[in-house]
Amino acid sequence: MIGIAYILLAVSTLILASVVVARLTHNLGIPTLILFLAVGMMAGSDGAGVIVLTDARLAQSIGVVALVLILFSGGLDTNWHDVRPVATQAARLATIGVLITTVSIGAFSTLVLDFSLLEGMLLGAVISSTDAAAVFAVLRSKNVHLQQRIKALLELESGSNDPMAVFLTVSTIGLLNAIEQTEQTYVDVLIQFVLQMGIGIVCGLIFGRLLVWMINRIKSPYEGIYPVLALAFAGFVYSATSLINGSGFLAVYAAGMMLGNSNVIQKRSLLRFFDGFAWLSQIGMFITLGLLVRPSKLITVLMPGMLIALGLMIGARPLSVFVSLLPREYSWREKIFISWVGLRGAAPIILATFPLLANVERADAIFTTVFFIVLTSALMQGWSIPHAARLLGVEAPPSKPIRYPIESVPTVGADTELVDLSVPHGSAVAGKTIIELGLPQASLIALIARKETFIIPSGSTVLEEGDTLLVIVKKTDLPEVQRIFSEKALQPPPTEYNRTNSGSG
Repeated sequence: MIGIAYILLAVSTLILASVVVARLTHNLGIPTLILFLAVGMMAGSDGAGVIVLTDARLAQSIGVVALVLILFSGGLDTNWHDVRPVATQAARLATIGVLITTVSIGAFSTLVLDFSLLEGMLLGAVISSTDAAAVFAVLRSKNVHLQQRIKALLELESGSNDPMAVFLTVSTIGLLNAIEQTEQTYVDVLIQFVLQMGIGIVCGLIFGRLLVWMINRIKSPYEGIYPVLALAFAGFVYSATSLINGSGFLAVYAAGMMLGNSNVIQKRSLLRFFDGFAWLSQIGMFITLGLLVRPSKLITVLMPGMLIALGLMIGARPLSVFVSLLPREYSWREKIFISWVGLRGAAPIILATFPLLANVERADAIFTTVFFIVLTSALMQGWSIPHAARLLGVEAPPSKPIRYPIESVPTVGADTELVDLSVPHGSAVAGKTIIELGLPQASLIALIARKETFIIPSGSTVLEEGDTLLVIVKKTDLPEVQRIFSEKALQPPPTEYNRTNSGSG
């Protein structure tokens, strides 16, 4: 009992210290990533010695679980209507861009660290992906206001490029461990990558749809059961997909996006729950990785680590962005900014534990170098992103999240829910009055959020694209209400002008 109490005391104290330090230094512009890592390092073996962590496998396991929850939360908060226009560009950055970064850093590392080409490629693969936790935390802070398509591209890229980095890391470790290097091996590697990505996307969409179905039909009188269901399902999606050789990280991100872009009951409580859980996961993950590293070893890689970090920020990352994005898709200012937001965080450190567990010869040097690069990236890039956005002219006016003046507290035995439904672009309900919708008799639209105002509706209120509605609906009627709001508008009939011009040619 005393041992458990000591562990709980140490863990809770570290989390509390991280929150307090992050709040006290908020106005200094120091990335929270650095603060959480610093708390871990100060409490570790080279610091106060409160917790001595030497088990890389344990740290990796904690990091993977935390990253799964962060990716699920990130997907839950990603609006598909915003990211759909940039999906192709994000896919290129998440594949071609990661590969270019790996090769560039691999070649550079052979000069700076006197690595072999494969060892350099391994280092490049480990740090090749941008970190979802770091990018989400920075871009969704109150200090950063970006043009929507740039923000969507960066978030979608960071949520989807981990599978490529994992794949390249594992493949390079296999080559270093003397797997037979034949032409067929490389073909098999390519096929395996395509299968992993494909299985990950398919499983994510299927499991996400299943989760939506379960949440809308479980009909539990207890509000707290829905976040528990989603939390367990996130773990299930990752593990089930990984066991059939798919990309679990991509699957869990896709499942979260599927849930976040569907009309489900208790959606707001799910968003609040996972927002808090994502923060807890970030704190726990960064503290754990901070405990694992030995700060005294960072000095041994100071010069080569700084050179590689600079090479990544001003060389490899910009090269990958400019090659992956076509000339007419983004301006040079936008590409420079996208390059600068190539934040590295916990994901590369987690990947750096793979060589340690595989007993790669220079794994310790790779881990220490990666940790140094992550610290340098966060210090040099994280705090400067708002200033870079302003300097390069990619800022957008700040938008305020919708905060409804009413709230629903479910009661035991109640058969109604307060759900929020949106009127997307091209919706069949746009331009109709409420009375024309044909909602079930027991359904009531209680409030409409339109731009920055709230409207108390009547039967003659006309709905507009972009409206968000709070609807009181019986649970049994929810599928019918969702069907009404999900219908697409038919193509409008040709106007008199169009008919006249079409017949004149």
